[in-house]
Amino acid sequence: MSEVVHKLVIRNIAQILSGKLEQPLIDGNCIVAVDGRISAIGEGKDLDTGGATTTIDANGTWISPGLIDSHVHPVIGDFTPRQQQLNWIDSCLHGGVTTMISAGEVHAPGRPKDIVGLKAMAIASQRWYENFRPSGVKVHAGAPVLEEGMEEQDFRDMADAGVKLLGEVGLGSVKAGETAARMVGWARKYGIQSTIHTGGPSIPGSGLIDKDIVLEADADIIGHINGGHSALPDDQITCLCESCSRGIEIVHNGNERAGLLAMRTAFEIKQTERVILGTDAPAGSGVQPLGILRMIAMLSSLGDIPAEVVFCFATGNTARMRNLDTGIIEIGKPADLILLDQAQHAPGKDMLESIRQGNLPGVGMTLIDGVVRSQRSRNTPPATRLPVIC
Repeated sequence: MSEVVHKLVIRNIAQILSGKLEQPLIDGNCIVAVDGRISAIGEGKDLDTGGATTTIDANGTWISPGLIDSHVHPVIGDFTPRQQQLNWIDSCLHGGVTTMISAGEVHAPGRPKDIVGLKAMAIASQRWYENFRPSGVKVHAGAPVLEEGMEEQDFRDMADAGVKLLGEVGLGSVKAGETAARMVGWARKYGIQSTIHTGGPSIPGSGLIDKDIVLEADADIIGHINGGHSALPDDQITCLCESCSRGIEIVHNGNERAGLLAMRTAFEIKQTERVILGTDAPAGSGVQPLGILRMIAMLSSLGDIPAEVVFCFATGNTARMRNLDTGIIEIGKPADLILLDQAQHAPGKDMLESIRQGNLPGVGMTLIDGVVRSQRSRNTPPATRLPVIC
């Protein structure tokens, strides 16, 4: 007896945002997904739309890959002790975020700093978010913070157990560039991706990480290049963009002017594929359910960049820099999607023009692996048009 095939058909799409810088907008008014993966994109009349188990009438709304938050600090489940808040991940889903990347579970009360304890916590964090996806959101977690005394075998042990990320280098006792570089090298050897804290201290106990330390450590991602919260001087930010090929991460909880500087520098050196977006939440600033959408609107409007290009920073760029199998609308990719439209009464001839004027769009629906996870957003302004499950 054959297994049941789950077939999703989304029709009457106004425009498709691909998530790919080389072609941010693609043609088609229909997307088909089978068992959670995109199987066809194009005009509905030309596609096999029969036998759908779920049909969505997009009703003239736009569709984008689900947004990816490259920098979060989860702890356990959908709770953050940092702000004593439940369901913060679900709130971010209502802001269009379908994937999150941990930069360290640093807000866990009593976070162990001994090597045995930090390894155990990293493995446990990786496991519980692998086994439990809050509201369906894909949370990639288990990101240990480096501490003095770690050896190569520790990284091999963690990799063998499934750990694939390092927390922000510099949040623990390892702050010297030489030591950080050695440990980042061990992590890279065993397939563990690294992020480094950039800028002034974020909370008591953290410290300044300047450009020289960042360059010497050579982590895979220049975490919050615009500071978390305090940014480095402008010349150090431009130097970091120009002197390496690592990910340029711009976050909501940083210096907005410095974020614009980093983005403009990436355009000047023709390396916009390195720009990725995060929130750096939960943090002292709180939780920002609309943080990624706000970053898109801010960078597009104040940076004078087409909104469809900035969407790529929060989708395909992040997926590529983070080695994720999502973030673009392409045959074979997971159907992690958001349907959105221009907010009611917002200026602009269409959604993209409205965003370029600094306005947030309204999210009408999110899907993860082809499954509807939320409908009309409780957090964005109401969209002009809404998709409907038929």
